[in-house]
Amino acid sequence: MAAYDAICFDLDSTLCESTQDPSALLESTCDRVGVDPFCTTDDLRDAVPALPTAETDREFYELLFAEVASRVDRELPADVPPALADAYLEASDPTAVRFRPGAKAAFELARDRGPVGLITNGGRPTQTRKLEALGIADAFDVAVFTDPAAGIHPKPDTVPFERALSALEVDPADAVHVGDSIHADVAGANAMGMDSAWINLGHEPHLTHEPTYELSSLEEFESIVSPW
Repeated sequence: MAAYDAICFDLDSTLCESTQDPSALLESTCDRVGVDPFCTTDDLRDAVPALPTAETDREFYELLFAEVASRVDRELPADVPPALADAYLEASDPTAVRFRPGAKAAFELARDRGPVGLITNGGRPTQTRKLEALGIADAFDVAVFTDPAAGIHPKPDTVPFERALSALEVDPADAVHVGDSIHADVAGANAMGMDSAWINLGHEPHLTHEPTYELSSLEEFESIVSPW
């Protein structure tokens, strides 16, 4: 069991979860645009790794709806994916979030042990509203947000990890990254030379990258830092 000089966390589905019903949100989005629901929330999640880098949240969702439509053989007029993106963002409330089970205690434990970083695949404006709602906007020693215009592409790109570790002044081998995505969090951390703690939410049954630790929830987080 390793001792770490710093711990980094992902945000969405790791430290927090939305209190909005995802299926209802998707249905509402389609209703606003006048499109029959053509996919599920699982379809949306599964398509994310295939997307190119988006410059904005709106572009991300436009690409996402277009990709999913292609996957389910649904031909959409060119103006529909942008309209779906707008409707989805209008219906989404970034402040409607809560800590995932065990996340608040895990975060507080990490804070007691040393420097803590945030590495999130989301832009600063939206993610900051979530952090403020959780009461932890100023609780990180460094927070790295996606900003393609500044060369910070989404995980698994290693730049977000490099930025966080540089600010923390910690070597990759002396840090661990905690997240729920094999594609983004585990692959990115592994490529950086960090240990990785994967929260298995049942979304990625086939491991394409091997995490250092596998947790069923952050309620098990103490098991990887207790000897520290």
